[in-house]
Amino acid sequence: MKGKRYFNTSGPNIPEDHYTLDRFDLIAKGKDLVYKSRYFTIWAPRQTGKSTYFRFLARELEKEGYKVAHINFENYRNAELNSFLNKFIGEINRFWETHFEKIDISDIFYQLEKIKEKRFVLIIDEVEGINVDYLNDFLHAIRSVYHSRENHCLKSVILVGVSNITGIIQDNASPFNIADELDVPYFTNEETKELLEQHEVETGQLFDEKVKEKISEITANQPGLVNGFARRLVETNPNKDRIDYEDYLVVEEWYLNKKIDKNVSNIIKIAKRHRKFVERLLFLEEEIDFDIDHPAIQELHINGLLTFDKRNKIEFWVPLYKKRLYKSLYPYTNGEGVRIAKNMLSESYLTEAGKINFDKLIGSYKSHIQLRGFRPYRQKDKKGRFKSIPEAAMIYSFETFISITTMKGKRYFNIRT
Repeated sequence: MKGKRYFNTSGPNIPEDHYTLDRFDLIAKGKDLVYKSRYFTIWAPRQTGKSTYFRFLARELEKEGYKVAHINFENYRNAELNSFLNKFIGEINRFWETHFEKIDISDIFYQLEKIKEKRFVLIIDEVEGINVDYLNDFLHAIRSVYHSRENHCLKSVILVGVSNITGIIQDNASPFNIADELDVPYFTNEETKELLEQHEVETGQLFDEKVKEKISEITANQPGLVNGFARRLVETNPNKDRIDYEDYLVVEEWYLNKKIDKNVSNIIKIAKRHRKFVERLLFLEEEIDFDIDHPAIQELHINGLLTFDKRNKIEFWVPLYKKRLYKSLYPYTNGEGVRIAKNMLSESYLTEAGKINFDKLIGSYKSHIQLRGFRPYRQKDKKGRFKSIPEAAMIYSFETFISITTMKGKRYFNIRT
């Protein structure tokens, strides 16, 4: 059942080793910007395929005679200028086969301006990782060569990061208004199916159509999560001819309750910095307009947690992140656990014979639901309309309510039959 290639969950894709989408239309957009000698930015949350994209773009440009240098500065936030220059000069000399000398930032670009007959492209990955003490000088140097790009070799500069680079640049007193912005979106439903079908063709192992749909739904087609779900399904079912919905449910439960995921942990960490705002979104029946200038909305958006619907109302971007965040914050951290516990301990739910008084229990649960609603459990169809609440979600809601008494009270209910 094993194929030569596999679903990649870390780092850029290598087509010979990993199931990979070519995304020709997106590559064409990047090439067109380079043809026009544009300097542009790419920003998106982690695991959206940025690194894979610009490596593919570099490969296609090199076929047409461009020399492309791509340099990662992820760990240079506290680096001294000399360390930065060593890395920068060393990498561009390696990629471009040049012999630039290390003097200072401005002089490097002055040396570039002297080269006329070449066509160079510079890709800076993790640009926000550059030390702010000299980031501004670096960006100003790029801007200075932009205005004369028709007369020298540096035809395009691409700045790549997980944050909105324009905002970072503005924060450092350099408007850098020369740059276009290229969006690298999540997969479409069709692209997710195409990726899964590569595995089907190469191994003969099939994914049930419902499984494909559920992967798209729970991940919102975020490339890293799509690959993660697919890889887990394949690895835990190596001898099955068809991976079915029950197999999917096992993997979803693993992701929700057992998987230690760096990106999920980062999402939760960032959300806790804006706890009150996130709790409003999670636990209240409240619609809030999406406003990128709102500090909480901006940070949560650029890190892949929030986006907006057709009415410009905030919605959670990736359902898996929302569910993990809901589990992380509810009920104890938002104070609701104390309220429920007080309600449940304030009256007896046991009869004199020691049996559960279900009428009182269900009555309190109904009061609880009237206050908090079912919004966190509601799902939308492809047109953005709310669907009915799944039975499993109803059970989870009731079990969560019951667990408050188990954790807060001296006695607990055994609801098993």
